[in-house]
Amino acid sequence: QVKLVESGGGLVQPGGSLRLSCVASGFTLRVYRMTWYRQAPGEERELVAQLTSVDGNTNYADSVKGRFTISTDNTKNTWYLQMNSLKPEDTAVYYCNGQWRLFSRSWDYWGQGTQVTVSS
Repeated sequence: QVKLVESGGGLVQPGGSLRLSCVASGFTLRVYRMTWYRQAPGEERELVAQLTSVDGNTNYADSVKGRFTISTDNTKNTWYLQMNSLKPEDTAVYYCNGQWRLFSRSWDYWGQGTQVTVSS
């Protein structure tokens, strides 16, 4: 059974930093694409950062460029989101998503979410 577990959320003051982790278990294949999404109250879920393992390509939402960094420890199917210079508008539930591929098949799995609150 594939399971993704996020950790690292919490309450932080504006300008502070947090590091989110996503640990994937139950899949022997290396994760193909790792993504962080977030959803604020009353808003749609949005892509925050994405990393493709085969070529290292990254993609960031404009609102977090230069402040957030996605990285991975491929050997453990674990990935991270380093969030610096946090702003109140970064407050949301953050979800990790992992995609695995094998030939023409692909599988997507989600974590349960972790709350990030930026407030003074």
